[in-house]
Amino acid sequence: MKTTLIFATNNQHKVEEIRYVIGEQFEIITLQEAGIDIDIPEPHDTLEANATEKSQTIHLLTHQNCFSEDTGLEVEALNGEPGVKSARYAGDGRNFQDNIDKLLHNLQGITNRNARFRTVISLVLEGKEYLFEGSCEGDIITEQKGVQGFGYDPVFIPTGAGISFAEMTMAQKTTYSHRQKAVMKLIHFLNQQNV
Repeated sequence: MKTTLIFATNNQHKVEEIRYVIGEQFEIITLQEAGIDIDIPEPHDTLEANATEKSQTIHLLTHQNCFSEDTGLEVEALNGEPGVKSARYAGDGRNFQDNIDKLLHNLQGITNRNARFRTVISLVLEGKEYLFEGSCEGDIITEQKGVQGFGYDPVFIPTGAGISFAEMTMAQKTTYSHRQKAVMKLIHFLNQQNV
């Protein structure tokens, strides 16, 4: 019997990415599929704390094994911004076009375009929490390219790729993805637990 994990997110793009990486090994249930209709707050100033907030909230509600993730884009020239506020960089509306516009505006005239995506996964398994991290180094380009993906994907080119995340297929993106690296650590851990 496959292990079932509730994924504590309302972001369908993240669900699709993680299901793509995990494949058939484990059954991933979304909050919607679990009948949970809440927007979990992300009040903390680290990705780790926000990921923990989300997984612990769902575990307390369901008493089931679950995981969550929090991802941030960290831009070197902006002292790590937008970071933990990536989804709300331009305001609480979570409008990614506005977020991208603000990011490109803040980087105008700056030659250092180094950035990285960082994902932290919080797994609650049998009541105990485990954290896994993945990151992807790259650069912020000056104009948007591509229509795939979501968030900052149109302005982020992973190191060695030559094209933006938004120009990649899911398979190409998975080769570089910060989220994929964190998920692979999660899968490896779950396999070691024989769950």
